[in-house]
Amino acid sequence: MRTTVAALAVALAASSLASAQSSPPPSITVSGVVRDFKERTVAGGHPDFERAPDKGFGLYCGNIALTLDSDRKPVFVGGGRRVYIQWKTANSTHFIPPHMFRQNLGDIAGFWGPYDSGGVTSADSFSQWFRDVPGVNLSRALDIELTRQASGLYVFDSATVAPYSTNGGFFPIDNELFGNSAGEPQHNYHFTLEIRAEFVYDAGSGQVFTFTGDDDVYVFINEQLVVDLGGVHGVTTQSVLIDRLGLADGETYRLDFFFAERHRTQSNFRITTNMILENVAPQTISAAYD
Repeated sequence: MRTTVAALAVALAASSLASAQSSPPPSITVSGVVRDFKERTVAGGHPDFERAPDKGFGLYCGNIALTLDSDRKPVFVGGGRRVYIQWKTANSTHFIPPHMFRQNLGDIAGFWGPYDSGGVTSADSFSQWFRDVPGVNLSRALDIELTRQASGLYVFDSATVAPYSTNGGFFPIDNELFGNSAGEPQHNYHFTLEIRAEFVYDAGSGQVFTFTGDDDVYVFINEQLVVDLGGVHGVTTQSVLIDRLGLADGETYRLDFFFAERHRTQSNFRITTNMILENVAPQTISAAYD
């Protein structure tokens, strides 16, 4: 019987996963694109950066479409609300986005606040966050290295990884691109980060992806929104439990990660996962933005 290309790909992925599980790498590096913006109060500034939500600083969920668009970018749809108390799993160990709430699994409901866009001006303004736009942003590549801990989790934490740990936070483009924001302390506060990766789903193994930080973070797996940390807020956490997504065991899936830092004076960034993430084809960065 002939082996099809698809069957061979599945077999290779399974072999790779088995190898990674038996001898996991000491670290994982995922590559992304960081895009720099000017704050809205200066000439050429973007209206969404250094903008406070109308209902106050805080977590806002539900403003982003549940699926990516044809360019694999998130879409602003509005209609979101402030979250006063987060939704969480039955054992209270994982905060989850409201749309992932499953009463039949014993999840604990949170508490909604008022409707608000979370400091996003419009769908058009949001569409520029993760695209190279001449005259609006500048971009460059950025690598994030996650180090394996004794627990088996891979972690990147700006509070402990140099140079961020000694520079007051996650400021990857200080003194670069558009340069630092005015005022003290001196940092480049207004930027986004897009990471594309993939992983092999290992059913029943307890795979999880957790982000802790500020400001907006949206994570999509298999093009579905699984982490929704919208708005301008302090350090906030959400997780996605991969076993809850209805994926096929042994198959390879995409993870698309989108981050925005929109407000001084803090920038915190922590990824924790037990998945073996691998880079997909690198994103193209036009020389016009280098």
